[in-house]
Amino acid sequence: MQQRERLRDDKKRLHQPSCRMNDDEYQLLIRGASVCGMSVAGFLARSSLKAARDLNRTAAEIAGERELVNELFALRRHLGQIGNNLNQVAKTLNSGGEAPQAEAVLAAVRHAAHRVDSFTQHYLDNEARAA
Repeated sequence: MQQRERLRDDKKRLHQPSCRMNDDEYQLLIRGASVCGMSVAGFLARSSLKAARDLNRTAAEIAGERELVNELFALRRHLGQIGNNLNQVAKTLNSGGEAPQAEAVLAAVRHAAHRVDSFTQHYLDNEARAA
């Protein structure tokens, strides 16, 4: 293996930032460095500098992730509310009562399922474009 050329004094990396990762993140980092034939530190430096040099793309990806998380939480809340309404309808029907709101609750279930499908397709399309 050929030794890498030494950096000139004005190019030496003097700063050593640190970050914390969980085990899964660290293993992913190690695999990425290994596949690229780089040290973990070199891989981390190179990939973070690449992200920092292309802030429009980096910001868009981070915003996309934030949008993804926000939408997932909204969907979760919506499904929780629908589940509560559905349980109330089932309780009423099981006790022999009438539930005129049953059709509206079922329509909300269909709407939520469509929303999940649309969001999932949108996410998969974005992932395919990014790849």
